[in-house]
This record gives sequence, structure tokens and C-alpha cells, in this order.
Amino acid sequence: MAERLRKQEEEEKRRKLEIAEKQARKMEAFVEEKEKEVLQLQEEAKNFITPENLEARIEECLDNPRNYNFAINKDGRIVKRTVLS
Repeated sequence: MAERLRKQEEEEKRRKLEIAEKQARKMEAFVEEKEKEVLQLQEEAKNFITPENLEARIEECLDNPRNYNFAINKDGRIVKRTVLS
């Protein structure tokens, strides 16, 4: 009887430990994923327009105009483009 209770207690402890380890692995994976997201956002933030770089970005856009007014056919080829003024 005491042997059976001891085995049940050991089994319960083992299950609780496995659950705790599984939760720790999930939390670690979650933290790692969030760290990757933060690094990606920091990388994207380098291209943001700020008051400090506003003039330079305006000059860059004026020096390199782009025309986004075009049509594409079903194959994905550009078929008509308007003249850039």
C-alpha cells in the first residue's frame, strides 16, 4: 500500500516536472520569436522618415522620381506605362 502511494507520488511529481519543462520550452520559443520580431522592426525603423532626415528624403525623392501608374496583363507583364511628367 505504501509502495503504491509512493509510486503515485513519484509519477505525479514526474508529470508536474514534464509539464513545467514543456511550459518553459514554450515560453523560451515565444521569447525567441518576439526577439526576432523586435530585431526585424528595428531593421525596418532604419528606413523611417524622421524630422532629422526629412529634407534628405525629400531631396532623394525629387532626384529619383518613380512612376507607379501602369497596367499589367494576366501574365504579370507591364503593358502600359504613362509618361512621367
